[in-house]
Order: sequence, then C-alpha cells, then structure tokens
Amino acid sequence: MTDIDKAGTFSLGSRTVRRLGYGAMQLAGKGVFGPPRDRDAAVAVLRAAVAAGVNHIDTSDFYGPHVTNQIIREALHPYPDDLVIVTKIGARRGPDASWNPAYSAEDLTAAVHDNLRNLGLETLDVVNLRIMFDVHGPAEGSIAAPLAVLADLQRQGLVRHIGLSNVTATQVAEGRGIAEIVCVQNQYNLVHRGDDALIDALAAAGIAYVPFFPLGGFSPLQSTALDEVAKRLGATPMQVALAWLLRRSPNILLIPGTSSVGHLGKNLAAAELDLPEEAMAALNAIGTGGSHG
Repeated sequence: MTDIDKAGTFSLGSRTVRRLGYGAMQLAGKGVFGPPRDRDAAVAVLRAAVAAGVNHIDTSDFYGPHVTNQIIREALHPYPDDLVIVTKIGARRGPDASWNPAYSAEDLTAAVHDNLRNLGLETLDVVNLRIMFDVHGPAEGSIAAPLAVLADLQRQGLVRHIGLSNVTATQVAEGRGIAEIVCVQNQYNLVHRGDDALIDALAAAGIAYVPFFPLGGFSPLQSTALDEVAKRLGATPMQVALAWLLRRSPNILLIPGTSSVGHLGKNLAAAELDLPEEAMAALNAIGTGGSHG
C-alpha cells in the first residue's frame, strides 16, 4: 500500500492534513450533474481513499447538485476524527446543468445549510467562496459583500474556516482584510502556471493553495516532455504531474478526483515518486513556453 505520508502535511486552518487528498467532483454523473452511473463504486472509492490515509476531501453541494455530499455521508458518516471536509458555495446549477452565480445573502446562507444537511454535519470545517464573475477563470471585482455574509455564518458557528476559489491576487488581499483566509483554490497545473507568484506569497503567509484541475481537468494535460519524464521514471504522466505539484511548493494540497479505486491508487502513488533534478528542470520548462495567464 502507498505511504501517502511521504507527501508530507500542511495546515488547513486549525487542522493538519496530508498533502494528498481527494476531490469528489467526479462522483456525480456526467458533467458533474445527476447521479453517478455506479453509486456503489463511488462509495467504494471514498472508503478506499480514507483507508489509504486521505484526510482531506474536497466537495460541494452544487456537484450533482447534492449528489456528492449525500454519497460522502453514506460512505463515511460518522466521520473519522481527523477527516477534514472542505466544501464550496457561490454557485448553483440550472436544470440544463449550467453553472450560475449564487451570491445573495439568502443564496449563500441556504448553500451552507444544504451542505450541513447533506453531509450530516453541525459545522463545516472549511467553506470556499467560489467567485463567479467569469465562469472561465478569475476576473477582477470586489468580493467584500459575499465574503461578509460567509464571515457572519462563521461567527454563528456554522463554518469553522473560510477559503476562496477562482480568485485573483487582488481579491485574496481584499479577502484577507475581511476574514482569515486559510486556503485558495484556483486552477493550476504543470501547464497552467498563472498563479506562480500567488502560490509563493501564500506559502510565505502559511496559507494553503489547492490547485483544481491538477491534471488538466476535462482535457488532460498533453506534453511530450511530461511523457518522456514519465517514461524514464517508470511512472504515468499523471503521477509525474502530481509529484511535480508536491515538489513545487510545500503549501500545495492536492485533490485529484476519480471514480475508480484502481485510478485512486495510481494517483496516491505520486506521494512516493521521487523526481530527480533533471526531471524537475524538464518539467519546469513546460510552463515557461508561451503565455499562461
């Protein structure tokens, strides 16, 4: 069995988590909408992740909607004491599976209560406020109003810690003036490197950075250099991409998702993959070719 402790740990608010976690997005149906094809398999993946030592699970009640949280509850409740479940609010799904902003005080409050109910919790460990000024990526604009609502829910004891998702460095600075921010969740991977400076600034402040789409998302990473490094190391390209993220900065927490127990094992094996300096140099060069914003 893989020893994921080799990936190390980092703090997430008042909790310490292993740096290899699990993202539950793929437990819903196609397009993160509706139920999974095989609910028993989804339950099995969650149980296998926790059995392997994963103690950081990332989810949201708008996955499905409601589906992934209900599966997490079925698979793992009552939860292990060391398990940190991170969720996010700020969006809602349309009947056509669209992703729509949901920022009003009523929307955000209802979303926190939906997460609590579907997960079977009295307090949410970490809630990320997902900013939706642009569905395709971070876009500038003040986040003060929705964040103030979330901070109020924190004061009520419904939320323990607050994070931000899909944000710019300016918004992170604004957010830190309103509430303590324990993590930032943005798109980042070997090829999509726009957050390099932000990651380093957050590391200096002791704030976790959680890259979503660490393997490229709905269109997996394609890189000849990545394939060549993987071949030399006898690993898969995806394992190398995850190992590179672990090496990139100590505050990076990984949440690769999968709906297969076999694939889960391959992802977690990245914890034991040692990348020699020449491999790191080849991989670092991938993100410097062309513009990545």
